[in-house]
Order: sequence, then C-alpha cells, then structure tokens
Amino acid sequence: MKYNLNNKIGYLVVALLVLASCGTNEETSNSSESQNESTEEVTPEIEKDPKEMLHEAYQLFKEGKDEESIQIANEVLAIGKKTNNDTLIGGALASLCRNAQRTLDTARLAELSIQLAELAEQSGDQQWMMKRAHMNAEMWRLIGDLDKAEAFYEESMEISYAIGSMGMYTIDHFNKSFVSTAKGNFDEAEVLISKYYDLLYERDSVYEDAYGLIALSYLLEQKQNYEGAHEVAVVTRRLFKEQNIFPEPPDEKPLLAVEEKVKEELDEKAYNEIKKQSDSETVKSLLDKYL
Repeated sequence: MKYNLNNKIGYLVVALLVLASCGTNEETSNSSESQNESTEEVTPEIEKDPKEMLHEAYQLFKEGKDEESIQIANEVLAIGKKTNNDTLIGGALASLCRNAQRTLDTARLAELSIQLAELAEQSGDQQWMMKRAHMNAEMWRLIGDLDKAEAFYEESMEISYAIGSMGMYTIDHFNKSFVSTAKGNFDEAEVLISKYYDLLYERDSVYEDAYGLIALSYLLEQKQNYEGAHEVAVVTRRLFKEQNIFPEPPDEKPLLAVEEKVKEELDEKAYNEIKKQSDSETVKSLLDKYL
C-alpha cells in the first residue's frame, strides 16, 4: 500500500508539472503575440518634409483649396519657429500672404508683411523683404490700386536683381506688365512681356511658357484687338490644360475679363472660327505675331 501510494503521489506531481509547463508556454506565446500586436500599433508614421508641405500648400492654393492650404502653411510655420528655421518661417508666411489675396484681406496681409520684415531684419536675408514687396504688389493689383502695385513691383525687382533671385526678377516683369497695360502704357507693357520671355529663354529655350500669354492677351484686349486677344486667350487655356497649370488669382482675373469682353465684341461666327484656327498656334508663333 505504501509503494502504491508513493507511486500515485509521484504520478500526481508529474501531471501537475506538465500542466504548469503547458500553461507557461501558452502564456509566453500569448505574451509574444500581444507584444507583436503592440509593436504594430505604435509604429510611427513617416513625417512629411516641411519643404514638400509648402509645395503642397501652394498647389492647394492654386486649386482654390484655401482652407487646406492655410492649415498646412500654419503647420510649417509652427515647425519653423520650433526649429528656428528661417527658410520655413519665411516660406510659410509667404504662403499665407497668397491665401490673403483670395479674399482681398489687406489687414491680414499687413500683419504678415510685418512678420516678413521682422524676419528679414533678424536674419539679415533680404529675400524676405523681396517676398513682402511682391506679395503686396499682387494684392494691390488685385484690388486695383495701380500706383501701390507698381511701387511694390519696382521694390521687389530692385531687391531680386540685387540678390540674384532671377526667378522673381523674371516673373515680376510679367506681373508689372499688367499694371503698365492697365495704365495705358502699352509700349512699356510690350517691353516687359518681351523681357520676361527673353529672361526665360536664357534658362530654357525649349519650354513653352503659356503663363506669359495671359499678359499678352490682356494687352491686346486693352488695345481693342479683340480677335488677337481671343486667339491668345484660347491658346492660353489649351496650354494650361495640357501643362496642368492653375493660374493664381491676380493673373487669372485679367484673363477672365478678356474672355468676357471678346464674347461681347465678336460675333458668334468670328468667335468660333478663331477658336478653331488657334489649335495649331504655339507660344512662339503668338509672340512672333503680336510682339
């Protein structure tokens, strides 16, 4: 009896050890799975490059999605201030200036202009004063204060040339031509448009820049050459679609005005015939024809 009892006790102990081992293995397995799940859940997302975010904000602005554009610009502004990155701060402020143009919010532009001027003073980088001047020029052109717009364009062009920012120097020849045209200075407008394309072709003689055609179309309309204005406007829109271009508010405004005016001035037959014949026209052919 003693032998059998000892045997039974021995068997019972072994059984208990086996069960305990199984439970431990299961807990270890469950714990491992839980850890794997936990690891998957907390994997952080890859942060966006702030410079790419500014490009995204600009694209959204051109597409008319100002709310999203402003949100991204403010995020970049916060990152710039946190990291003391002048480039991000200035880029974000300039982006927000564009958004202010949409609603003609001059008060907001004034606030942002002060911040750009302060950034220029603190950093010693005059590009922020150039941006400030350019953004103010765009706003006042939209509003219709041509004298203010002209003064700010001249300031922007003076700074951009001095610091070697040829991209801004080039585009402001295009921009200032609208002011000259609106003031009736047609010869000056022609010179500015021609200079814009000369500067472009110094860098790239192949690219067909349709953007400058807005200025040419507006000039022709103001000179009452409605057939030419219509032809250039139609080609502009076609090339915009082909090149996936979204014009900014100060630039599209005169194009819309041209399109409305030529509809009033041209009869339906002439209007449609010009539209049909313009299919083969290019930027170069239009520049050769009208400048």
